Amino acid sequence: MRSVVFESFGDPSVVLTLADRPLPEPAAGQVRVRMTMSPIHNHDLAIIRGVYGYKPPLPAVPGTEAVGVVDALGEGVSHLSKGQRVMMAGATATWAEYFLAPAAKLIPVPDAVPDALACQLIAMPLSATMLLEDLALKPGEWMAQNTANGAVGKTVAMLAQARGVNVVNLVRRDAGVAELEALGIRHGVSTEQPGWEARVKEITGGVPIIRAVDSIGGDAANQIMNVLAVGATLVSFGAMSGKPLVIGADNLIFKQATVRGFWGSKRTETTPPADLGRMIGDLIRLAASGELRLPVEASFDLAQAAQAAAASAVPGRAGKITLTA
Repeated sequence: MRSVVFESFGDPSVVLTLADRPLPEPAAGQVRVRMTMSPIHNHDLAIIRGVYGYKPPLPAVPGTEAVGVVDALGEGVSHLSKGQRVMMAGATATWAEYFLAPAAKLIPVPDAVPDALACQLIAMPLSATMLLEDLALKPGEWMAQNTANGAVGKTVAMLAQARGVNVVNLVRRDAGVAELEALGIRHGVSTEQPGWEARVKEITGGVPIIRAVDSIGGDAANQIMNVLAVGATLVSFGAMSGKPLVIGADNLIFKQATVRGFWGSKRTETTPPADLGRMIGDLIRLAASGELRLPVEASFDLAQAAQAAAASAVPGRAGKITLTA
């Protein structure tokens, strides 16, 4: 079968190649899935660069989320059937024509949810759901987030709006505000414009912003901290800039702010199965009803993985970059 591989850590647009690998056979409790579509997440690129929380043994096949069709069942698997559409996050080696997955972790996909949405419905949106629950905001309260036009940002905004929580959605380009509005996401603010902080105050009416999520790192952390209230909490979700968090001592001291990190993988490990099932069920319902929309900007064949990785790194995308088999 065709697989994307990397034999050394580095720039994904350079180290990713296409290779022929043996068709995997499912062991007991496993399923072989014929991959239909797999997204390129920021953490996928970080794994390939060798800067994520773990490093796979090399050579490795990247990819951690996908939608596909059940192709073969391992011993003891009876709740799934060949030809059934399924999706999974937290998988491995999904950037291939086929991949193996634990049967217990595969989620059936309703017909109402297209591949372009199903392939990215769990990893980032589930993290967004858990993140929002951890923020413990009540209806009417305010939070802020940057990279609001990313998959997590859009999901946080949509879920928060459904819960009556107000969100200031920061984007780095003026065009990003219109992209959010097209999805029904309000309170978009472009930091490209000088004096954007005044726009934030205008939107909130001066009501304190008590929570914030930073996914950029570097100076962006202090930038978002500037609009937070005394006693607020800033959650570091990612570091798209590749730079350490930069937060002024004045913001930490005089605002008595709290800064902490969030890692979806660790949060999932400590979440009871019943809670995970509830959150995933809510995501599927919202996706099927059209209330949760996560656009795909472009899809590439596996043979174009390097080009796809380069496209994923371009700022200002209106949607996810995906791979198809």
